[in-house]
Amino acid sequence: MAGRHTRRDVLKVGGAAAAGLALSPLGSGSLRAAQPLKIGVAYVSPIADIGWTKQHSLGVDAIKAKFGDKVAVTVIESVTNPQDAERTFGDMAASGHKLIFGTSFSHGTPLQKAAKRFPDVKFEHCSGIVHLKNLGTFEAKYYEGTYLAGIAAGKMSKTGKIGFIGGFPIPDIVGPANALLLGAQSVRPDATCSTIFLNSWFDPGKEKDAAAALIAQGCDVICGMTDTPTSVQAAENAGVWGIGYASDMSKFAPTKHLTAFTLDWTSEYVGATQKVLDGTWTSEERWDGLKEGVVKMSPYNAAIPDDVKALLAEKEAAIKSGALHPFSGEIRAQNGEVKVAAGVTLDAKGIRSINWFVKGMSGSPG
Repeated sequence: MAGRHTRRDVLKVGGAAAAGLALSPLGSGSLRAAQPLKIGVAYVSPIADIGWTKQHSLGVDAIKAKFGDKVAVTVIESVTNPQDAERTFGDMAASGHKLIFGTSFSHGTPLQKAAKRFPDVKFEHCSGIVHLKNLGTFEAKYYEGTYLAGIAAGKMSKTGKIGFIGGFPIPDIVGPANALLLGAQSVRPDATCSTIFLNSWFDPGKEKDAAAALIAQGCDVICGMTDTPTSVQAAENAGVWGIGYASDMSKFAPTKHLTAFTLDWTSEYVGATQKVLDGTWTSEERWDGLKEGVVKMSPYNAAIPDDVKALLAEKEAAIKSGALHPFSGEIRAQNGEVKVAAGVTLDAKGIRSINWFVKGMSGSPG
């Protein structure tokens, strides 16, 4: 069973004992005797029909479906402010939650503080880069999905101009933006990409304006990495191609949804829970992509020619097998500097710390 609360519900109750009351899962009386594993999850935005938080909620649903009464899950939505996040994680731990998930890069410092205060609690951080004895991380290789989407964009664009809208200029967004253009340039060397960062994960109004600005610049493919379908909706309304993120967004762009690189966190949530129940959990760094099924491509638009779909299938298989890597050189930065030499592949540490744009990108990576 699960309790679902907003951040405000938690913050208006002070103290560990009160937090325990605020965070008690619904129906806790019937669960107390069974002593279920209490799991806490903080989302960075509200649960919607699609998007980043929706995909995490499906991972939580998978926990409940698999483990039933062995677990009691508490979900807190819209935990964005670092101070609020620190209190939320601390209150969860103080009220008996033994496995706690943070779902945003911005949850990093609050999770680290909570992990140090509660050494007996296991913490999992999606998009995290810092590990402690009781704090592990999991992440998706978004760049594998954007590379494939870029190939589709390069083949379908008439102008050769792609628009990219990101939440924040962090490596987890800058890297995939680069891979989007690299994929396009692999089939159309003159392709370029203009970028706009919103400095927000959830701001539909600002995202709509950004999409309009990119389309006005001649971009006829728009890709967004935020927690709304606004980018693909704007593309549909303007008659240009849209690329979705996290979820299949085709229902928001029934004719112009090129594809989406979707996220399936089920294995991450279920796997971590199973290990805690078994007593085998250890702090790990998990980084999975197409091969592991964490990154998946949604159905490609019917307008894409069969030979292009065959090429996309071939490239996806090559990425899964390791024969193709989106960040294999030679790769040059905006200023022409060689960042990855010919015959060299950027390693995981390099990819996860990318703070530069590839040649052909417009805008600033931070």
